[in-house]
Amino acid sequence: MIIDSHAHLVAPNSFYAYRANLEASGGYYQGAPGISDDALAEAAASNVSVMDSVGIDLQLISPRPYHQMHSTRPEQLVHWWIEANNDLIARTVELHPDRFAGVAGLPITPGAPVESAFAELDRAINDLGFVGVTVNPDPYEGQPSTLTLGDEYWYPLWGRLVEYGVPALIHSAGCASGRESYSEHFVTEESIAILSMLRKGVFERFPTLNIVVAHGGGSVPYQIGRWQAEALHAGLGGDPNGERFEVGLKRFWFDTVLHNPLSLELLLKTVGPERCLFGTEKPGSGSALNPATGRMFDDLKPVLDSFDFLSEADRAGIYEGNALSIYPRLAARLGANA
Repeated sequence: MIIDSHAHLVAPNSFYAYRANLEASGGYYQGAPGISDDALAEAAASNVSVMDSVGIDLQLISPRPYHQMHSTRPEQLVHWWIEANNDLIARTVELHPDRFAGVAGLPITPGAPVESAFAELDRAINDLGFVGVTVNPDPYEGQPSTLTLGDEYWYPLWGRLVEYGVPALIHSAGCASGRESYSEHFVTEESIAILSMLRKGVFERFPTLNIVVAHGGGSVPYQIGRWQAEALHAGLGGDPNGERFEVGLKRFWFDTVLHNPLSLELLLKTVGPERCLFGTEKPGSGSALNPATGRMFDDLKPVLDSFDFLSEADRAGIYEGNALSIYPRLAARLGANA
């Protein structure tokens, strides 16, 4: 089975009109998305067609990140919008239970305790049957004051995820500062997420926490030499006798959403195929034709299949086994359907 661990909801355009109505009301009017079964079925079928075209059997789908509007005020709007996203994902899974599984968005908002998202987390796991969650490491969306994922602010969430036995996909959302695009923001925040969690010893406190970092770990694998040196540099707060950076790095999981073969090769050789999950984020920003190959940039299975340094066991882990090992609720569901 080919499991795409990183994909997002494909929704009818009318769903985003609901978001506009929420914002226009300023929090006085919730309303309902009003997405018909036929409209949703058409959107879901278009996604299944894309999956079939590139040999993907099952996608883990979450809310489309840059639409999540975490920094919007009043914060009730964020809760309503993310709840609506999770509901639409659940309906999509119901339409194609053998092709999709749900990964929840969480309404984490600036200035609010992380526990304020727990009601939706509980609902997504217990009532909607989702298998994981996404975490936006910057709910301020490019504004000052965001606490890094190594901060104690996030500890209650890490503890809750360990209790449930579900992983978190670290995936940034929008960027409201106007200084950078959301794609630039993704890579920056996902890099900071890795570095801060290792620097603050999060995995020492939560050793069974499973964290998947989107987009191949941001810039960290590419810049690893800098962080290896810093971890050992006493003058920069490192410990010459401490744990090597590359050892700590392998506590994370990484998806393969890298649209360049050399970058993907570097990731696999840096963290090991045993820490990588197949992911495409397709259809998404990588769904553009690569003139050099005649395929879309996000058509990544042929790239992985071409790597002669991977064994068949390596590929089996990347395509299926690694995901099933950290998504036990998905494994249980597939086992029940086998």
